[in-house]
Amino acid sequence: MSPTGIGFGVFVCTFGGVLLGMAVRRRLPEYHLDADSRDTVKLGVGLIATMTALVLGLITATAKGTFDATETAVRHVAMETLTLDRVLARYGPETREFRTALRDSLARRVDATWPRDGSRPSAVDPWSGAESAERLLDRIRALTPQTEAQRQYRAQAVELSESLLEFRWRSAGEASSIPVPFLAILVFWLAVTFTIFGILAPSNGTVYSILLVCALSVSSAVFLVLEMDGPFDGLLRVSPDSLRYALEHIGR
Repeated sequence: MSPTGIGFGVFVCTFGGVLLGMAVRRRLPEYHLDADSRDTVKLGVGLIATMTALVLGLITATAKGTFDATETAVRHVAMETLTLDRVLARYGPETREFRTALRDSLARRVDATWPRDGSRPSAVDPWSGAESAERLLDRIRALTPQTEAQRQYRAQAVELSESLLEFRWRSAGEASSIPVPFLAILVFWLAVTFTIFGILAPSNGTVYSILLVCALSVSSAVFLVLEMDGPFDGLLRVSPDSLRYALEHIGR
C-alpha cells in the first residue's frame, strides 16, 4: 500500500478511536469514570503513549537513515561516473566511443528513475541496462594499453566500472526498511491511545477539533516516515541533481 493510503488508514484508526471512545463513554456506568478510575486509565495510556513514541522514533530514525544512505550513494555514483569519464579521456582518443556509451547509459538510468514529465512511475530495476553496462566493462578490459600510463588508466577504469556495477546489483536487494509488524503495532497502539482519549474527554466542539488535529498530526507523521522509506518515489525523493550535473559534464 502507498504511504498516502497508510497515512489515511492511520487517521481513520485514530480519529475513529476517538469517536468510538466517546460512544463507549456515554454507555459506561458513572463509577467507571470516577477520579480513581481516571487516574489508573491515565497511567495506562501514558505507558502506551511512551512506547508509541519510542517505536515511532525508531522507525523514523530507520527511514531517515535509509534515505540519507541512498542520497549519499547517488552522489557517490555521480562522482565515480565523472571520474571514470575523465580517466577514459586521459587514456586516449580511442575511448571516445566508451565515454559516449557511458553517458547514454547514465542518461537512460536517470530518466527511468526520475522521469521529468511525471507521467510514469519511477523505475529502479537494476536489471534494466545491466547488459550494456557489463558490455562496456568488458570493452574497457579489452583495451590494449601501449604505455605504462595507459595501463594505469585502464586498471583504474576497470576498478571504477566494477564499483558502479556492484552498486547496481546491490540495489537489487533493497526493500522497505520498516518492518510491517512494527508499523502494525504502532497503529494499534495509536488507535488504543485515541480511544482512551475519547473515553476520558468531554463531548464538545473544542475537544473534537483538538483531537481531530492530533489525529491528523500523527497520521501525517507516519505518512512522512513512509515517504522517506521510498527514496525514489512520492513527495520526498532523493535529488537527481548530482547525476544530472555528471551528465552535463561527461564527454567534455
